[in-house]
Amino acid sequence: METVHTIVVGREAMGCRFEVIFNLLDNSVATSIGTDALNIIEHIEEQISVYRPSSEISGINESSSTRWHDLSPDVFDLLLLAKQLHSQTNGAFDVTTGPLIKAWGFLQKQGRTPSPEKLVEAVACSGMKNVEFHEHEHKIRFQQPDVEINLGAIGKGWAIDKAIDHIDMEGIENFLIHGGHSSVRSRGTRGLSGQQTGRDGWPVGLRHPLLREKRIGTITLQNKALGTSGSGTQFFIEKGQKIGHILDPRTGQPASGVLSATVLADTAAEADALATAAYILGPQEIDHIAPDGSSVAAILVVQEERTSRLTAILANLDTEEFVPNQTTPGLTVIQAKDHSQK
Repeated sequence: METVHTIVVGREAMGCRFEVIFNLLDNSVATSIGTDALNIIEHIEEQISVYRPSSEISGINESSSTRWHDLSPDVFDLLLLAKQLHSQTNGAFDVTTGPLIKAWGFLQKQGRTPSPEKLVEAVACSGMKNVEFHEHEHKIRFQQPDVEINLGAIGKGWAIDKAIDHIDMEGIENFLIHGGHSSVRSRGTRGLSGQQTGRDGWPVGLRHPLLREKRIGTITLQNKALGTSGSGTQFFIEKGQKIGHILDPRTGQPASGVLSATVLADTAAEADALATAAYILGPQEIDHIAPDGSSVAAILVVQEERTSRLTAILANLDTEEFVPNQTTPGLTVIQAKDHSQK
């Protein structure tokens, strides 16, 4: 099989490395267009990051007030999308979990279990019900003080989508963008049509949730986005128990039961947000995320009790679309409907 050559333009942003990958045939414009795309991602980080004191989101959070806040149209549209996804996922995806993230010490990267009193306070300040939208004037306001927005579960995907829009306008047809490998979106095909996999698109490896250097399989992205959510690398140990950083906004407690959740959707923002929700909802409620016949698909990886065996549960995804890594020991692949019948 002939080697496919690519050119990669990368930069650190949003706490990870973003890369724009072009086929070598586009080498003459890749550097300039890739750099412009990364500039867009960096600009969005300046707008929405809670780690940037000058960002629009930090300004709203720090005011701790219930007055109306003006937002740029893009940031307002992002929050509207977050509101829609909150409703679609029955509250499993929620960008108002800032107080919960702080209470658990994840914002400062110093994980700890909060006291029951602090947890009750944080839950009371969380929830999209606490955010009012003025759609005509691009404003929001909080229904009570101390509500805080954190866009960490959707921001990378949103930035990738904006970068994709820019490259599309430049007329490039074949490329891929990823942020830390967990947020990915593609256009066209890597190399010549079907050269590597027999299918058009870009092959993307799915990381093993417990072994960072291994892959459990490969998906060929065909003008789609992919988001993966998991607590394999972000957690803390307390009393011998591993506590992951993904919180269920409905209870304020860390989600458990799933090792990783991967979602394929039309946009990277949707894929990122729905992957977080899928991780929280688990196999029993995966129909809320990837119902049969929809444009969304999902892969949940779970571990069998008292064993090291993994099961990849596919929802609205054919087994032909996900190619398991034959060297991954103890991996079983099943359909979600088969799992629900157990």
